[in-house]
Amino acid sequence: MMLESRVADLLEAPDAKLVIERAQAILADEAQRRRAFREWIRDDIKAEFINGEVIMHSPVKRRHLDASKYLENLLQNFVLLNDLGVVDSEKALVGLTRNDYEPDICYWNSETANSFEDDQMEHPAPDLIVEILSKSTTGRDRGVKFEDYAAHGVQEYWIIDPVRKSIEQYQLDEPTMAFASVAVLYINDTLTALTIPGFQIPVQAIFDKQSNLDTLRVLMAKSA
Repeated sequence: MMLESRVADLLEAPDAKLVIERAQAILADEAQRRRAFREWIRDDIKAEFINGEVIMHSPVKRRHLDASKYLENLLQNFVLLNDLGVVDSEKALVGLTRNDYEPDICYWNSETANSFEDDQMEHPAPDLIVEILSKSTTGRDRGVKFEDYAAHGVQEYWIIDPVRKSIEQYQLDEPTMAFASVAVLYINDTLTALTIPGFQIPVQAIFDKQSNLDTLRVLMAKSA
């Protein structure tokens, strides 16, 4: 409905045809630069193509690395043990209509993952995306990515703040194709995934090594 409303508003403008033609020219040029980006990018480069710009990523702080590593450890093992699909991090390129992203963590269900091929570089919208905030990425994680992921049917989105040790959990509202808040969770809370059946962990396990190991043992025992 939101897209239809925006189109209707544009068509009401007397210069709608000129605006559309100009937008088409800009998008055609952008598509050419996107092709060049895909030819240029290598597996040792962390970069994204967003609204016509190549966004290079700087090294992150230790707390960011730990949160990513600890959460991926739990997700990866749980999904593998229960044959629920595929979990990837950092270098999995998610190609949407206009932009190319490399989210911190992605999850695809088994039906989608079974279609993946060994030489595949571009991936469709995941079921779950996790972004871990840093000073340079917060604006995009809460802005263009928040809107773009929802518009392309990502069912669940987690935003992790490694400073506050919190998780914002969002679920796709399909009638509006926008994310709706489910919960804001802190260190003493429990996170229950909506898109990964049976995945439930203490939030502390994302930020603390010992809690991560204890939680991994529990998940593995449940999956045995």
